[in-house]
Amino acid sequence: MTRLWAILAILVVQVLSAFFFIADILSSYVSLWSGPLAWEYRELLEIGAALGLFLGVVLGAWSLWWAHRSRHRAEERLRRASGAFMDLLRERFAEWGLTPAEADVALFAIKGMSTAEIAALRQTSEGTVKAQTNAIYRKAGVTGRPQLLSLFIDDLMRDDGALRPRQDQSAA
Repeated sequence: MTRLWAILAILVVQVLSAFFFIADILSSYVSLWSGPLAWEYRELLEIGAALGLFLGVVLGAWSLWWAHRSRHRAEERLRRASGAFMDLLRERFAEWGLTPAEADVALFAIKGMSTAEIAALRQTSEGTVKAQTNAIYRKAGVTGRPQLLSLFIDDLMRDDGALRPRQDQSAA
């Protein structure tokens, strides 16, 4: 909030500075003032207005740099989250001992595809996909897709940002 007020204050100074220069130029052609200013005051006003415009340029450059940096950070977080999710999927699929076919079906199920859509993509019957999803749920220790997806969301939403440690199959 403080940053917003600082930007607004600099914007006001810039507007006033620009107004001063425009009014100064117009006063040369159209007599706006009733009497001339002393040259010392005029010089101080011009220096102040020039500093105001310069400050606006500096703030504009800084804001542009900050926005670019923020966008880069957001893109990096998204890239890491995407990569972390795929790493998490592979890790859990290996932990549960899924076959390559089951891993494909699990990935499609997590993406929200229906049994018919998965069967069409994999060029198998819906019965085969249903059998594979049941095997996936059994190996993962869940009863359906919502719980399967919830396992991954819980891991990604951990406060420490770390993936949960792998469990040995013998311990599970």
